[in-house]
Amino acid sequence: MKRFKSVVSVMAASAMLLGTIAGCGGNASGNDTGAEASTEASAGSESAGGVFKIGAIGPLTGGAAAYGNAVCNAAELAVEEINAAGGINGYQVEYSKEDDELNAEKSVNAYNTLKDWGMQVLVGSTTSACSIAVSEYTKEDNMFQLTPSGSAVDCVKYDNAFRVCFSDPNQGIASAQYIDAHSLATKVGIIYDSSDVYSTGIYQKFTEESAGKSYEIVSAEAFTQDNNTDFSVQLQKAKDAGADLVFLPIYYKDASLILTQANTMGYAPTFFGVDGLDGILTVDNFDTALAEGVMLLTPFAADATDDLTVNFVNSYKEKYGEVPNQFAADAYDAVYIIKAAIESKGVTPDMSVSDICEALKSAMTEIEASGLTSQKMTWDASGEPNKEPKAVVIKDGAYVSAD
Repeated sequence: MKRFKSVVSVMAASAMLLGTIAGCGGNASGNDTGAEASTEASAGSESAGGVFKIGAIGPLTGGAAAYGNAVCNAAELAVEEINAAGGINGYQVEYSKEDDELNAEKSVNAYNTLKDWGMQVLVGSTTSACSIAVSEYTKEDNMFQLTPSGSAVDCVKYDNAFRVCFSDPNQGIASAQYIDAHSLATKVGIIYDSSDVYSTGIYQKFTEESAGKSYEIVSAEAFTQDNNTDFSVQLQKAKDAGADLVFLPIYYKDASLILTQANTMGYAPTFFGVDGLDGILTVDNFDTALAEGVMLLTPFAADATDDLTVNFVNSYKEKYGEVPNQFAADAYDAVYIIKAAIESKGVTPDMSVSDICEALKSAMTEIEASGLTSQKMTWDASGEPNKEPKAVVIKDGAYVSAD
């Protein structure tokens, strides 16, 4: 099979060009955004005979809104740049998003809303449980689904679904290897959410991979979303066992409480997490000074000096008023990966959703992409990406490369 190589990159000039799609910020339903995008994108592509319709789903409100809005914003930014540079195969792109509030049933409702709008390709869902729920319907419809950040194994269990981020097992394995290779600890405690597939998946693989490493796991304590306000027991057990690093394969809101309570009890180990910790600096009423020195495994560091990252960060900050996180980087890459896959197969908007999906499934196993989250990304039919992990550390209130 011939190997197509496509580079997911942005011309320097395109970073300066902001397109015509309305912002994601204040509209949780996404319908106004889609309507405005539809009007202007259609006007720009009438002579081309059609437009591509890309939809996105994520929690734009609620406790995980930092994830969903990052995905929404970055996907929007990528679409704007692509349209300004001439579109995909000469066709403009319409974009719309929907809020699922971190709820699987609402994520399915969001999918149906976007399908009624005419979506041809889905960027989403943002979180694992929602992405898994939606995949049952994209499989039935044979719609191509690329989740930027759904990391549970089952997010890509069907052949129409691929991901940009690392899977939960890969995050757990990579975290154990990183802690060992960099001699970050001699004794490790773990606090994880046993009610969450994301957290338990990472925890299990981390524990397995830790066997024979230079550190010892001395405590492993669980909590659930029904009792996630008091972590004193879990912290005390890690402290009493002498853990000098606490591994947190959890989301940022819970992590902010853990850091706050650890400080209250005078416990100051190294805290090490994965992509779920990205967003901890945005938690309301959280003293971000407590996050100083926190490390997380993530494919994106906003302080990187390569042209692509610098242009992306500057454009994102100018438009949305904040530094983008790795969820934003994953989603930005996702849109450009879709562009590369469409171009490699000569896909046109007049093709059916199913025919587009079949073409993109084939393209994903052939393209080699370069983006914000890796200089080299490839995929096989499993839907899993092949790329190198990176780590960042929080320093002076910002994420900086730990390598």
